Order: sequence, then C-alpha cells, then structure tokens
Amino acid sequence: MHSHDNTDDQANGLRRMNKQMVKVISVTGGKGGVGKTNVTLNLAMSLAQLGKRVLVLDADLGLANCDVMLGLRVEKNLSHVLAGEAELDDVIIDGPFGIKIIPATSGSQNMTELAPAEHAGLIRAFSELQTPVDVLLVDTAAGISDMVLSFSRASQDVMVVVCDEPSSITDAYALMKILSRDHGVEKFKIVANMVRSLKEGQELFAKLTRVTDRFLDVSLELVATIPYDENVRKAARKQKAFVEAFPKTPASMAVKSLALKAAKWPLPATASGHLEFFLEQLVQPHIDRGIA
Repeated sequence: MHSHDNTDDQANGLRRMNKQMVKVISVTGGKGGVGKTNVTLNLAMSLAQLGKRVLVLDADLGLANCDVMLGLRVEKNLSHVLAGEAELDDVIIDGPFGIKIIPATSGSQNMTELAPAEHAGLIRAFSELQTPVDVLLVDTAAGISDMVLSFSRASQDVMVVVCDEPSSITDAYALMKILSRDHGVEKFKIVANMVRSLKEGQELFAKLTRVTDRFLDVSLELVATIPYDENVRKAARKQKAFVEAFPKTPASMAVKSLALKAAKWPLPATASGHLEFFLEQLVQPHIDRGIA
C-alpha cells in the first residue's frame, strides 16, 4: 500500500489496520535517571516470556537509548519512516525473547517537535504496520513535552516510574497534574523503582498519594516496587537487560510479577482497544487545531 497525502486515505488506512486489540501502555517519569527505559525493556521481555507479542516504541527521541542499552545494531529509525524513506516494518529490530523495537531518531531531530505532516506520517506508518502486536509499550521522554502528553493521553495505561528522591516525586506530581487537568487522564499506575525495601516503596507511594489526594482528582495504584539491585548495573555493563542476564535477581523477580499483573489489565471493551484509536487520540489535538 502506497502512502497518500489525502486525509480520507489516511482514515481508510486506520480503518483497515490490523483489527486486533492492542494494549497500549506508556511508561513515563517526571525526570530522567529514574530507570524508565530499563523498566520498559525488562517489562517488555517479561511480557514476551508470558507469550505476548510486544512492540516497544522508543519515543525518548533525544536519547534513542533502547537499542544502545541492548547493544543492537540499528540501520534505520523512525526518522526514515517519517521522511517516507522506509516502512515501519522495515525499521523494527528484534530484541531478546522476541520483543520488537521501533528505534527512535538519535539526537538529530526531536520527536517532541514533530511537524503536522510528520504526525500524519506517524499515523500512516502505524496504519500500514504488518507486524502483529498484543502490547505496545511506549518509552516516553522524561519531562513534560507535547509528545509525552500526547502518548500518555492516548494510552490505556499510564505507568509513572518514580524513585525516592524529592525531585522525582515533584516531577511525577507535575506530570500527573497536567495529564489529569488538561488531558483527562484519571488513573496512574505507579512503579517505585530502586527502593531499598518493600516498606520504602510503600512509603514513597504514600508520599505521592498524600499530595495527589489533596490537590488532584486522580487515582493511583502502586503496581510494582522494584528493589535497588547491583545486578541491574552489571547487566547494563554487559549490554543486556537484567531479566535476561540475571533472571532470578530481586529486580527481575519484581518486574516479572509486574508483567503478570500487566498481562491481566483489561482491554477497553470499546474501540479504544484498537491501535487506530490510539493513533487517532494521539493526533486529535493537532487535527482539532486544523494543522494535521
């Protein structure tokens, strides 16, 4: 199927898209350094081990780090798709346990500043995707950019990775405030990462809920407490995910238990379980502003 610039063709492309239900989970964190990409990749592999077909969209475009973390070779990335030089299926790379990764553009261009035509290109690329997917995990950039907000708003589940330091908590709060106030996101799944104990994870969650309960109309759920684990760093040095390098280490066990939960999170009964709905949501504000 060739790409067209006609909006009707785009809409038809979306309607024809693989009609399977896809679970879209965006993984975000108010700031960098909380281990967001690590959580995303290890969760992806743990879901794959449970038999799910997992696609990771590395939307952290300033860093393009999924492939680097796993020592994978990337020939083409999302910028080639947006420029119309490649199909999405051509840039997908295979990772451990059969996960598939759409690599970001490394540094050259920031996806947080996509032009309207590129938004349209992104949708068209996904609408023509042939690779079957059960779960799409979106590794978003740190901070609060249009792209983070777009992805998070369009996802069925928003997972916020926090660690026990004041800036992580305040940044996570700021992100949830904007998503709830301006984008209608009411539920957040919290991952307490790099905690010294289960108790510390629960206290971290309590700190967060104290502020959100008081000032925001949102509900938070603590879905994982991932312990601080020396093997995480050792795995990174080997350019391997820790669930692969150290499957029995405490961090791996925590992520595997998160995967078991995530595999059971219900899909919306309505059209919002379809990938095209995710994409329509993703670009809706741009269409509303008449610029797509």
